[in-house]
Amino acid sequence: MKITSKYALLLGTVALTLSAQAQDGFLTKNQEKQKSIESTFLQSVNFDRFKVHLKEITKNPHIAGTPENELVQQYMAKIMEDAGMDVKLYPYDVYLPNDPGESHLEIVSPVKMTLSQQEAILEEDPFSSDPRLHLGFNAFSGSGDVTAEVVYVNYGTREDFEKLAEMGVDLNGKVVIARYGGNFRGFKAKYAEQYGAIGLVVYTDPKDNGYTKGKVYPEGPYYNETTIQRGSMLTLEWTGDPLTPNEPALPLDGPVKVDRLDPKDVALHHIPVTPIGYGAAKEILSRMEGQAVPEAWQGGLPFDYKIEGGSNLKVRVMVDQPSDFIRANNVIGTFKGAKNPDEWIILGAHFDAWSFGATDPNSGTAMLLTLSEALGELIKQGHRPDRSILIGHWDAEEQGVIGSTEWVEHFRDELGAKAITYMNFDGGVNGRNFGASAAPTLKKLIIDASKEVSYPDSAKTVYEIWAGKQAEPRIGNLGGGSDHIAFYMHVGVPSMSGGTGGLTPYHSNYDNFHYYSKFVDPSFKMGGAVAQLFGLVALRLANGDVIPYDVPRYAQDLKGHFEQAVKNVQALDPNFKEFDQVNAALAKLEASSAAYQQKLDAALEGKKISKKKLKYINKGLIGLEKSWIDPKGMYYGEWYKSLYVCNDPFSGYASWILPGIQYEVAIRSTERLEEWDTRYAAAILNLSQKIDQLSQKL
Repeated sequence: MKITSKYALLLGTVALTLSAQAQDGFLTKNQEKQKSIESTFLQSVNFDRFKVHLKEITKNPHIAGTPENELVQQYMAKIMEDAGMDVKLYPYDVYLPNDPGESHLEIVSPVKMTLSQQEAILEEDPFSSDPRLHLGFNAFSGSGDVTAEVVYVNYGTREDFEKLAEMGVDLNGKVVIARYGGNFRGFKAKYAEQYGAIGLVVYTDPKDNGYTKGKVYPEGPYYNETTIQRGSMLTLEWTGDPLTPNEPALPLDGPVKVDRLDPKDVALHHIPVTPIGYGAAKEILSRMEGQAVPEAWQGGLPFDYKIEGGSNLKVRVMVDQPSDFIRANNVIGTFKGAKNPDEWIILGAHFDAWSFGATDPNSGTAMLLTLSEALGELIKQGHRPDRSILIGHWDAEEQGVIGSTEWVEHFRDELGAKAITYMNFDGGVNGRNFGASAAPTLKKLIIDASKEVSYPDSAKTVYEIWAGKQAEPRIGNLGGGSDHIAFYMHVGVPSMSGGTGGLTPYHSNYDNFHYYSKFVDPSFKMGGAVAQLFGLVALRLANGDVIPYDVPRYAQDLKGHFEQAVKNVQALDPNFKEFDQVNAALAKLEASSAAYQQKLDAALEGKKISKKKLKYINKGLIGLEKSWIDPKGMYYGEWYKSLYVCNDPFSGYASWILPGIQYEVAIRSTERLEEWDTRYAAAILNLSQKIDQLSQKL
């Protein structure tokens, strides 16, 4: 592929860096070949294609289950097929709302006022007038028509509701108003309902995203007074389709019939919920007359916030939101591996959106399409990867991470045996600030690759910009909220999420190509850089003689996590000393990991490892993460099987490391700590034993 002159210098810099770096997992004799392949790949990434793809797939609003979303699906399939991928469609019939139905929000007294539930049409933004754009709505709201007094509940976290109870504020029969932030929005509804509220209004406060931060859209990137964050309210003890936990929601008209729950028997929310902008929220909050809020609860609107509205202020919330089965289609493209086709490197992002989806999710989609084309070009030049590279575009994520979960449940056994990694790029090019979260075994891979890609419009590498003044960039731990959940927390596939971030019009009708062009990345260079970086990660995983997991990182990270867990328990019970069984197991794991790494380094420096030995070692490496998968699962939901990681079941988004212990701390219980000491020690010893078996083969 021809390289435009503006990227020639960039790629030359990358090539020089590549020649100075070694790659983990490769025999010494294969290092130079891999460096040559990587150099060719980097030159194959056509930065201009990212903009082409993003513009095309964000032409229309495309919520799941609509003809417009099917057009996006067809475009992605064609691009991947043209790149040489084997493309398959995986359909599922899932139960969800993809339309707001009928919805009203009104102040009934002391004045009568209908409040806006949709963004303003802006002359500067041609996309904002599209007649297909929906009102603001929260999927899986309850349906109802209620009129009541109002209570402000801050962010609507568990702690906020507990604080109100301590203050003696009665929520029974009230409409509560909460600002976005602090937790997954669905928990705002869950707690509101638990405390007796009959309706919920959610808004974005200008203190969190609005005029107190800077210029608002269209003059600046921040939320204007009409910007509305949409989103799902689904909070169940499992992720995915609400009617088919642990089973794929196969098509209703297909040959295989799946038992589905009755929606009446599923713990869906009952109270009506609607999201609004802070302009509409101001009309409610400015009329409240009760006691003053705690200082930390004060928002950015120009008046003192009150907890209660008083008997004179009444608000009507009316929602009639239909849910039904829609056909969700996952689109999976595969570059079949030349040597080990049954070992899978999986990259993915969802493609359904609340509106146009320019930042969330389709910046990630456009990047993956750009990457598909670059890998296709590499293969045309004779460099087919040794292992299979799959790229998945998931449907119906916005209503509850549904499409990807159904696929994982569908192929659970195969994924357990074949999947080396899952790499997630939900809104993967959302700005110019690089970041990543990952399983322990994958962190070094990302850091190493970031040293070899130039940061656009800079003389520095991504690594240098990312690390800043730190000795090494920080890589976080995965939490909730996107398509890695089932891969990582249900099946035990080491996962990562990465890309660039910044200010976005998150889940609003303004998330369009105009906003992206003006505020997210006007040069459109970040998409190519992200494709280069994670393309390197994928190729190293795909071509390594030994899968390049950082095995010693398990013990390193676990030591810190258990130290923190002990502190958390001691805050609850000062007499608690330590997890004795875990400490002994960790010492064994540390020794096993160090021995494995030493033997592996020596073996890779040698001239040869037999194919039979390599096959055994790589199969064993795929099985390491499965040591964390416990059939019993978590006490707050057996679907969540990983003992190592889970999304916080009280906030939804946060990452819980060692979730079994975290849960006990959260519910202020010490009764099961001995059980968890035993369960965690068993998992760690199992992991250590697997590593010892690998060492014996080296």
